[in-house]
Amino acid sequence: MASIIILIFVIGYLSITLEHPLKLDKTVPALIMASLIWAVLAIGFTSGWFDVINTEEQAFNFLSGGEHAMEGFEGTLLHHLGKTAEILIFLIGAMTIVEIIDLHRGFEVLKSAVRTKSKKKLLWIIGILAFFLSAIIDNLTATIVLITLLRKLIHKREDRLWFAAMVVIAANAGGAWSPIGDVTTTMLWIAKKVSAAGLIEYVVIPSIVCFALPFIIATYLPAFRGNIEVDTTEDKDEEVLLSSRTMLFLGLGMIVSVPVFKTLTHLPPYMGMMLALGVVWLVSEYIHPEEDFSKERRHLYSAHKALSRIEISSILFFLGILMAVAGLESLVYGVVNGEEVGTLRYLAEVLQGAIPNQDVVVILLGVLSAIIDNVPLVAASMGMYDMPMDSVLWHFIAYSAGTGGSMLIIGSAAGVAAMGMERIDFIWYLKKITWLAFVGFIAGAGVFLLIERVLFHNA
Repeated sequence: MASIIILIFVIGYLSITLEHPLKLDKTVPALIMASLIWAVLAIGFTSGWFDVINTEEQAFNFLSGGEHAMEGFEGTLLHHLGKTAEILIFLIGAMTIVEIIDLHRGFEVLKSAVRTKSKKKLLWIIGILAFFLSAIIDNLTATIVLITLLRKLIHKREDRLWFAAMVVIAANAGGAWSPIGDVTTTMLWIAKKVSAAGLIEYVVIPSIVCFALPFIIATYLPAFRGNIEVDTTEDKDEEVLLSSRTMLFLGLGMIVSVPVFKTLTHLPPYMGMMLALGVVWLVSEYIHPEEDFSKERRHLYSAHKALSRIEISSILFFLGILMAVAGLESLVYGVVNGEEVGTLRYLAEVLQGAIPNQDVVVILLGVLSAIIDNVPLVAASMGMYDMPMDSVLWHFIAYSAGTGGSMLIIGSAAGVAAMGMERIDFIWYLKKITWLAFVGFIAGAGVFLLIERVLFHNA
């Protein structure tokens, strides 16, 4: 039965990675995989075929199979569902705030920051915006916003492809050092593997290197020489509204306030995000986006409209993949040092035996995140390792999984978004951009290990 569960996971995982060839939304196999894994777990547990870790006891405590133990099994299921729900509620709140800002055309304000015809200057302006914006509103949203901005600035598609590809590198690097910059860092933060301050302290400098080095190299490439024609005229339909700046700064400010809220109250991050969404929603109900604002047009700028624009399929994908990984984590698979452990922890012990150097394992994790989705990889690593909060391992995983995906256009949510918006060819990206992303990734990893060895280790 244990083999059946692992087989379900492998088939489901392959279906997710082959999303484009199969022309199947990855949400479908994720949901089916999670449901089947927990169904087999329930049948096997009640039949006494294997044990399941009882997370309600906050320790490695096991219940033998039988109907009398079903209550404990359901407690374990609810425990994992609760942990997953924390992440999903947080993401829904953040996505809604971003959509409210976008409805009020708040991101149009960023266009005023771009007043140059030099390709090199524009490259750095867009890159710096992507790096810091992704740390606030997440790398996926930052990529969408900036590619939309690029479309208004660069009319020649061949030029725009290069800038869009570099945005992916900058956005992934920027999201890696922020607890709200990437789904994987949010997962680690909510699971109390890293703190906001610890993540910034350990990862921000390697992320800057990962972002800056490819951009420095890119300034010497022919694609970024010369000037472009920047469209400085305002389109009447895309005119900045009276409420645009208000909603932009309020929305970004409330998102940034979430880590502060957690630090002050010690409540889970999703509570701070709920407060942030409530405040932004409240202001959006009363603020007038334009002077001739009327009831007939109110719905165009409302939070209800923003909620309808959220990509619910992504939320359901996270639900499916995180619950599937939780099922593997709950299945007792082997014994380590006389103690029964789950499948993922057992896998970690096997990896540790095959590759004793843990740093190499984490770097390989980053490379793999370019090929397969980094969300299940990080979710699996959270079940594989039992390290204290703010351990160097967790910060290195955050860096590797967050930035490694830049090496392929399909390796990150930001890359997939850019690919869809600009129809970036996989082979073109592989030939032109992959080596730049790899240089940045390896350089950042080297800086991370150097800082850890020289500074933090000595401290």
